[in-house]
Amino acid sequence: MLGNFGSYLRRSIFLVLLIGVVTGIIITLSANKAIEATSTTEFCMSCHVHPHVFDSWKKSVHYDTPSGVQVQCVDCHLPPKGEGYLVEKIRLGAKDVYGFLFKDSAEFNWEAKRTVEMAQHFTYQESCVGCHQNIFPRNLSKEGLDAHLYYSMNEKDLLCLNCHIDVGHYDPKRVHSANVNFGSAMVANQEIYTDSAAVNSHEDFVETIPNTSVSFKMVAIPGGSFQIGSPETEPMRNADEGPAKTVTVSPFFMAEVEVTWNEFLAFYAETAGEGRSTDTEGSRTESEVDAITGPTPPYGQPDQNWGMGTRPAITMSYHAAETYCRWLSSVTGKNYRLPTEAEWEYAARGGTQTPYFFEGEPKDFKEGGLFKKRNSTIDKYVIYQDNSMSRTQQPDLVEANPFGLKNMLGNAAEYTADWYDPEAYGKLQDGAIDPKGPATGTERVIRGGHFRGDAASVRSAARDYTKTADWLKTDPQMPKSIWWLSDCNFISFRVVCDFDEKTGN
Repeated sequence: MLGNFGSYLRRSIFLVLLIGVVTGIIITLSANKAIEATSTTEFCMSCHVHPHVFDSWKKSVHYDTPSGVQVQCVDCHLPPKGEGYLVEKIRLGAKDVYGFLFKDSAEFNWEAKRTVEMAQHFTYQESCVGCHQNIFPRNLSKEGLDAHLYYSMNEKDLLCLNCHIDVGHYDPKRVHSANVNFGSAMVANQEIYTDSAAVNSHEDFVETIPNTSVSFKMVAIPGGSFQIGSPETEPMRNADEGPAKTVTVSPFFMAEVEVTWNEFLAFYAETAGEGRSTDTEGSRTESEVDAITGPTPPYGQPDQNWGMGTRPAITMSYHAAETYCRWLSSVTGKNYRLPTEAEWEYAARGGTQTPYFFEGEPKDFKEGGLFKKRNSTIDKYVIYQDNSMSRTQQPDLVEANPFGLKNMLGNAAEYTADWYDPEAYGKLQDGAIDPKGPATGTERVIRGGHFRGDAASVRSAARDYTKTADWLKTDPQMPKSIWWLSDCNFISFRVVCDFDEKTGN
């Protein structure tokens, strides 16, 4: 009796195990087929309702490679199998399904998604390396060899995307070669100025650059005292904004807007030297450049193809900004320079001591969930991440601050003359007159936030600093450019002009 029961039990267990194994095999096969079916480019096209992505893919070097291999969506947008493939497929799949069901693709900011910052979250370095194990093929150019050698020495800090973001989706706007024709297409107005503006009093004036058709407005900033930095009670402040100190700033002039491309290209054209058409930006070192020799041709398009004209000039180095100021001083007979940090914040506040020169706090300008919309007051005065379309905009899109200055906050960040020190305000004497910051340092203070920043980063007291090494990571030249930044598209500068109260100029 017990023997029969034992035999029955063994057969039952075996049957259950067999059914389980068969079921497991069926489920596995079905799952594998499901994974394969949902990993085809055709399936991706059915879910991703932005056809321009597939059009650009078909024009890319990945679509029809010299070796005859056609790279599919999953080859780049999922890691290799065995390296987190399934986990990432589930994660990205869930995100795609959510977006497909609950979001309107017509409202997506596609331009913002085509940046290295965004692309690195859904394009995998492991996949790039898996396909391109030999990064020194025999047909590689000298420039490519230098760039790949630099990459091999800095693999921890660089991504393939830094230089090759367009290989999977062709973008005609991205130019990876010396832009020797940069600035040659300027169209001059009929009037060519012969003299600079005469200034005899502390009043707004329009500066005219001699031998060019370019002019720009300078605003008279009254002297006064204010509290530099932010109080400890200010929401979303950073530690380097304090302790707040009371300082006094003498009267000066400041440009109404950042230096425009029209202004910067006037400098570029005026300082062009013999052989400039073939002299690329990395071929000269700083010791060989005098004070009035301007930038050499940049790699790529410095304006990011967003447009030039009156948009703020961007991607130039601190050295280029300082050289521009020296050139402008020499051709106008005035003393143009970059503002000190104290002058910049005083001008940005426009007589206010609140987070912004207009009413509101950072929390007011953020989305508040499903039922609370953000306060749009900021849109009248600031170009930042929520309204910029991920690029700089024309200065006239915003209203001026109480001093008559536009885009002091947002649009493009601005260089100042001061070296950066997170403890600078702690070392500042209360009641100081025209403070100039630390005597030495390694990076410069930048102020104002930019088009990619959030509401907290465009407060009047918010501080930031240059990141020279990071901003030149993918410069393909050796030595690296002293004029142009390869990895920073949000920096510009604004000029100030000294005013002598005794002489009236």
